[in-house]
Amino acid sequence: MTDIQIGLSGLGALVALLALRIPVGVSLIGVSFVGIWVLVGERVALSILTSTPYAFTAHWTLSSVPMFLLMGYFCYHAGLTKNLFDAARVWLARLPGGLAVASIFGASGFAAVTGSSVACAAAMGRIAVPEMMRNRYDAALATGTVAAAGTIGALIPPSILLILYGIFVEVPISKLFLGGISAGIITAIGYVAVVMIRAKLNPELAPPYEGRASLAERMAALRENWPLLLILIGVFGGLFSGAFTATEAGGIGALLSFIVAGLKRRLTWESIKNAVIETLVTTASLLIIAVGAAMLTRFLALSGTTQFLSDVVLGFGADPVVIMIMIALMYLAIGMFLEPIGAMLLTLPVIMPILQGMDYSLIWFGVVLTKFLEIGMITPPIGINVFVIKGVVGDLATTTTIFRGILWFLVADIFVVALLMAFPDIILFLPNLGE
Repeated sequence: MTDIQIGLSGLGALVALLALRIPVGVSLIGVSFVGIWVLVGERVALSILTSTPYAFTAHWTLSSVPMFLLMGYFCYHAGLTKNLFDAARVWLARLPGGLAVASIFGASGFAAVTGSSVACAAAMGRIAVPEMMRNRYDAALATGTVAAAGTIGALIPPSILLILYGIFVEVPISKLFLGGISAGIITAIGYVAVVMIRAKLNPELAPPYEGRASLAERMAALRENWPLLLILIGVFGGLFSGAFTATEAGGIGALLSFIVAGLKRRLTWESIKNAVIETLVTTASLLIIAVGAAMLTRFLALSGTTQFLSDVVLGFGADPVVIMIMIALMYLAIGMFLEPIGAMLLTLPVIMPILQGMDYSLIWFGVVLTKFLEIGMITPPIGINVFVIKGVVGDLATTTTIFRGILWFLVADIFVVALLMAFPDIILFLPNLGE
């Protein structure tokens, strides 16, 4: 077998292992190790197996991942998520579908301290769905709204997906964060439009909210969110002004969230322990996948497979727009079956040489890629956010009901993706301001 045939066989074996539900990290490391062994021998394969984990995890920027995760877990255990929803509820509940709109705004706010789609959906689902159901909201609308709103957590900084993409592709994380803000806001606007249009056309889906908050109650609800505002100003004000790096921002965010939660007397030793354990478990699983992706990159480079695939695709002479649409469809399909981080790190070693052969901004592509992968989080048959919401709401809604509620938001996502692809400056406007 030629080197390229070995590389292609390795990719085939990888697909087979994933189809058998072998964990992504284990599949990546196993296939890469065996492939390198076949290509250049046992000693080199063992050397790469032992050196790659350190070489990848030694990135100083990577330490921001556990820090941002810890910041999100501290804020969640301190109950700041509920304060966000309460504030959105008293201000927005009188709108058509107001409670659903409030859940979208609440999820967008919590996205700024969690960086995780799943965490965002789970946190808001525990609070918003029961409230909507008590107000006789349609179960599909209530659960579908929160499952979709959770995806904003991966777009609005600090996005764990964007951090890992930036490290892997070697582009500034601060610029990715700035691009993600625009995409996240447009996504939230699209979701709000879906809710309000549906509620206006069919009021039975979302009966008008009967309560009416006074101005004093509204202002009090806003004041309850000062801790979150303090954290966001401290973290992102310093990051985007250049006062400190993404790594330092993560550490400062974790420290501020801990201090604020302590001042509000919302943290116990048990919640601190849970936040630390959840951070360690999540970080470890992410790093295993990332190390596997780094090894796959070495394997494909040694075999010449990445250059071969790039030459094949570009050799067709297709328009770059057509190639991008093909990449988009591929990611939407992969996102139905794999969790986003695994899907991204699995495919980047193959996709990057193709992108480098075209004149696309890697900042723009990183944000669009994140949007593609997050659509997969709510797409049948394995929409992870849907199953997260099902686990949270229990018997309040069936899985089929939640998927039914998602369909309208997928339509909004298609329009958002089309906008981001047709007008790249929507994403690049903020990152380019600093140049």
